Amino acid sequence: MSSEETIKIVLVDDHKLFRKGMMELINRIPGYAVIWEANHGKDLIEQLALKEKPHIVLLDITMPVMDGYQTADWLRQHHPEVKVLALSMYDNEPAILKMLQSGAKGYILKDADPAELKAALQDLTTKGFFYSELVTNTLYKTISKSKEKAPADTHAVSLNERELEFLHLACTELTYKEIADKMCLAPRTIDGYRETLFEKLQVKNRVGLVLYAVKSGVVKL
Repeated sequence: MSSEETIKIVLVDDHKLFRKGMMELINRIPGYAVIWEANHGKDLIEQLALKEKPHIVLLDITMPVMDGYQTADWLRQHHPEVKVLALSMYDNEPAILKMLQSGAKGYILKDADPAELKAALQDLTTKGFFYSELVTNTLYKTISKSKEKAPADTHAVSLNERELEFLHLACTELTYKEIADKMCLAPRTIDGYRETLFEKLQVKNRVGLVLYAVKSGVVKL
């Protein structure tokens, strides 16, 4: 996405008044615009077949017919280029972790300050993800609990030197394009490393890579 391109956003939430407020807030942010809305996941899927595809989907978790977890997972499988930002009233660890594992690239609370929403949208646009303090703390606690339950096993999966280098960099705030530049490789080659590690480590996204890297001792907290 170029810096001059308007970032297209779709809101998915079953509360019309909330959507209206969010739409007005987002449309006031320079460079961002809500192009359409959906009541739930199934409604989103049906409209996607007919309307313009967004860059970002702001997705509620608790919805009728098809909830946020199912919808994020569907988008991850069918439109991985679309970034999902979860919007929720829940600040509990299970909800946050499940949403990230389903494919969300960020998670903010519905009562968050407008400045945090703006930061989230900007990070999704420039970095491809938004790790707020809420998300970071959740990942840290989850990793800490996992380390207490089982000892690190660095020999479970055999990784070569370049795969380990990629895994280290994937645990930073660098985008995949920036990782490619740092490793002096083409973005397509980095995509290959990512998909190979997803398969080797049995994970679905970057969050899974980070969790594996810390639990296995590849990266130290």
